[in-house]
Amino acid sequence: MTPRQRRLTLVIGILAGVSIAGALALTAFRENVTFFFDPSQVVQGKVTDGEHFRLGGMVSKGSIQRAPGSLEVRFLVTDFAHEVPVSYTGVLPDLFREGQGVVANGRLVNGTFVAEEVLAKHDEKYMPPEVARSLNRPLYRWHIKST
Repeated sequence: MTPRQRRLTLVIGILAGVSIAGALALTAFRENVTFFFDPSQVVQGKVTDGEHFRLGGMVSKGSIQRAPGSLEVRFLVTDFAHEVPVSYTGVLPDLFREGQGVVANGRLVNGTFVAEEVLAKHDEKYMPPEVARSLNRPLYRWHIKST
């Protein structure tokens, strides 16, 4: 094998290694990405059963149902156009209540969102940007006046 052929083989080997490493990195990144959807997008079928994602919106008034003697809670999340039923087993945040913003992580199973984690709005003036956009409301932010 001539020196030129050895260099060509080395370059091809390096390119193949970098390509394989890049493909593995992209695959790992894609598996760890969690997308955000609002109830309208879920109802429109933009999410498939079993896919992990974040659901955001408002807890519908009168929708919270607690199973006696367990930590299971069922409620509806709405964007005021559509509603998605949510099932969660665990301790809810103290600020969780009807009419408040919520973001839940989990999966869609037979039309019901099975939450693994529920996050409630933590401040009167703040709403997660994704929830604000999905509800077509202005995003509240703190404004600092300069003096």
